[in-house]
Amino acid sequence: MKILVTGAGALLGQGIIRSLRRSSLRPEIVAVDPSPLAAGLYWADSSYLVPLADAPDYGEKIEALLARERPAAVLVGTDVELHYFAAHRARLESVFGTRVVVSSPRVVSIADDKWLTYQFLLEHGFPRPDSSLPDQARALLARVGYPLVVKPRRGARSVGVCIVRNDTELDRALKGDGLIVQECVGRPEDEHTTGLLVFDGRCAASITMRRDLRDGNTYRAFPLPDFPHEAVLRRIAETLDAHGPVNFQFRLVSGQAKIFEINGRFSGTTPLRGLVGFPEVEMVLRHVLLGEDVTQPPVRSDAVLRHWSETVVPDDRLLAVS
Repeated sequence: MKILVTGAGALLGQGIIRSLRRSSLRPEIVAVDPSPLAAGLYWADSSYLVPLADAPDYGEKIEALLARERPAAVLVGTDVELHYFAAHRARLESVFGTRVVVSSPRVVSIADDKWLTYQFLLEHGFPRPDSSLPDQARALLARVGYPLVVKPRRGARSVGVCIVRNDTELDRALKGDGLIVQECVGRPEDEHTTGLLVFDGRCAASITMRRDLRDGNTYRAFPLPDFPHEAVLRRIAETLDAHGPVNFQFRLVSGQAKIFEINGRFSGTTPLRGLVGFPEVEMVLRHVLLGEDVTQPPVRSDAVLRHWSETVVPDDRLLAVS
């Protein structure tokens, strides 16, 4: 079984590779990334450099690799590559005999844009922070008061996120482009993340963790095997109609899981989940490649503490940029 993983330099891509290395499937791993200094390239069985996702020849290079390696499945390790694979999934699967684990362009677009995320949740009556575009920020302020959160509509890892507590700070924060303004809900200790697996409109497995953040990433995670809001979160995932993995980030407020971000993909906490009994990468591959049903595994409540590590690459193994 050969699996191609993109984004070997990203936290997400590296987490997918690490999950594959722990898998009982023992797949052959092909890793790709634009940078020869992407550590995940050197954890794989074979590695290639590819252009950036927005480069004109990105698709051409990816398809050349698919023709050469013929992987059984493709797992996408960065947000920026999701649009390409979502748009071309059916053709890539037909031409190259692979399975591309990615949701539809609609789901990817909703997850990529926090305003579209809010609109989806609002339309279906699901819990969410009250939100507005910048031109309606004052109306939002009248409804919910300070503090407010101003953030990019498209972004990750808390980059550009600003909590504002008065008119001066709000005016300053709204000088940027492509922003969304949201009600500031809950406390940092109320932050949670839920990973769900959805196929054919049915969510068959999920896991929720309370998490502590550092620089926008989870660095401590605490699984909650009997999380009381799991049924609601599964219903949201099914309504979204994701294909494969989807991730919700939310805070608990007055007995509600108010979602402020959706990721239509595996999550940065994917390898952490595998350590407590939820090996979602293997579960997905067993379903799409071997036809096995996805079932809910028992999840342990062990605390997971993330830490730095290192990879040493000899000079003669560094990939060269052509």
